[in-house]
Amino acid sequence: MLKKIVVIGPESTGKSTLCRQLAEHFETVWCPEYAREYLLTNGKDYSYTDLLTIAKGQIAGEENWAELLEKRAAPLLEQDYDIPYFIDTNMVVMKVWAEFVFNKCHPYIEEQLAKRKYDHYLLCQPDLEWEKDELREYPDLETRERLFFIYKNYLEQQSVPWTLIKGKNDDRIQSAIRTVNTILESSFAIDSQ
Repeated sequence: MLKKIVVIGPESTGKSTLCRQLAEHFETVWCPEYAREYLLTNGKDYSYTDLLTIAKGQIAGEENWAELLEKRAAPLLEQDYDIPYFIDTNMVVMKVWAEFVFNKCHPYIEEQLAKRKYDHYLLCQPDLEWEKDELREYPDLETRERLFFIYKNYLEQQSVPWTLIKGKNDDRIQSAIRTVNTILESSFAIDSQ
């Protein structure tokens, strides 16, 4: 079974790097954040309507990468192995961003958030140095921390387990690897009972 693990958090908290490193470590695939691709193609001045397009692109990417992984790992999945699948942002990020920037959220995003199932969230703390990027909007730590607490509050009020990821350099990836190993081990223990 695919174990869908979503990496969320404010800008410049290492989400994409973490997804790439985890996918390499566990020899699997990861779904990149579609917003980055969209904004690089269409420009960084986006509207409320653009967020709906981005959300649909993110969902399509999640499904396409999951399908690719299922085909690639079919023999293992048939033997009931759990395969981690990492997702760089999801509808939680879309909801938070829409509400933070526009004070409203598209019903589509809310519907997808209620409908789609994930196994675990990794919440990245904004304890890394800000890295300037042509698409990033909030370099000040105060705004990044405010966004972090919005994500944290959301995760605390829903039922999917989550883990805080923090620390510098290798500590961050090692913490995430330990978490994923625990997820896979606990899933194996449940399956073998």
